[in-house]
Amino acid sequence: MEDHSHRRFNPLTGDWVLVSPHRAKRPWQGQVESVQEEKRPEYDPACYLCPGNERAGGLKNPEYPETFVFTNDFSALLADAPAGNVSEGELFQAKSESGICKVICFSPRHDLTIPQMNVADIKKVVDVWQREYLELGAKEFINYVQIFENKGSIMGCSNPHPHGQIWSSSSIPNEPYKEDARQRTYFEKHGRTLLSDYLEKELEKKVRILAVNDHFVALIPYWAVWPFESMVISRKSIQHMGQMNEDEKMALADIYSRLTIMYDNLFQVSFAYSAGIHQAPTDGKEHPAWHFHMHFYPPLLRSASVKKFMVGYEMLANPQRDITAESAAARLRELPLIHYRKE
Repeated sequence: MEDHSHRRFNPLTGDWVLVSPHRAKRPWQGQVESVQEEKRPEYDPACYLCPGNERAGGLKNPEYPETFVFTNDFSALLADAPAGNVSEGELFQAKSESGICKVICFSPRHDLTIPQMNVADIKKVVDVWQREYLELGAKEFINYVQIFENKGSIMGCSNPHPHGQIWSSSSIPNEPYKEDARQRTYFEKHGRTLLSDYLEKELEKKVRILAVNDHFVALIPYWAVWPFESMVISRKSIQHMGQMNEDEKMALADIYSRLTIMYDNLFQVSFAYSAGIHQAPTDGKEHPAWHFHMHFYPPLLRSASVKKFMVGYEMLANPQRDITAESAAARLRELPLIHYRKE
């Protein structure tokens, strides 16, 4: 099916993607040029995330030397949201939602991104993820902790300073909710996690593998929607970050670095993406079916300036892609391991 249209199934969500590899052979007359990247300073006095600078409402950042975490000044969720609901039959329903939103500055340097940071400093970001997952998840009203990063203005990132976010909520959001149900069904049937079985098969096939270390694997999932979508999956079926030891956290930092260097090197540009961690809910229940993983959704398609849009058929029917997951993985694997700005 490498040369003709077919559908691929996503066992984590139950969704399908239409793959049309023959379309990748059509002539392309769009833009393919590289983008002139802005050179940013190490410190920007106008940046509200840089050390020592003032944020909204007059709050001031400390002179932080490594990572820095604070409650979002414009939180989408609030801890003190009043209780209430709307229930007017089956068609009009709503309920209040409380939570806590935080921002994590990955580095004091304004000019860096994850692929430009050294692995030891990325590991400090992973340490923060672990601490915040445990601390927020321990709160009685928090049932899910969503850690994510938007990189690049085309992914809605409002500030280029290296940072990510954590939105913790009283309910389990849609995507983790779907994955929770699918993983539980699989575990109850087989006694193994869905992703441990999937990863075992991918390591045998090798065609979609991008990078491997002792504790994690980066790959293009068989059911990928975005052109260079990828996943990082723990080799051991741990349920959440709280179970990671120091070696595993360093290994996660290593694979995070290697994958994002591949991305930047593909079109020699600071590669935009949305990335996030999916792990067990923090609702106080046991979740043996959950298997820790991280999703990367990058929009760039053919060059530093040409991106994929979800339009038309994809919004009204189901997602579609042209290049196969296998060809995308092959392109990323053949790239140099050194960041293009260091060559």
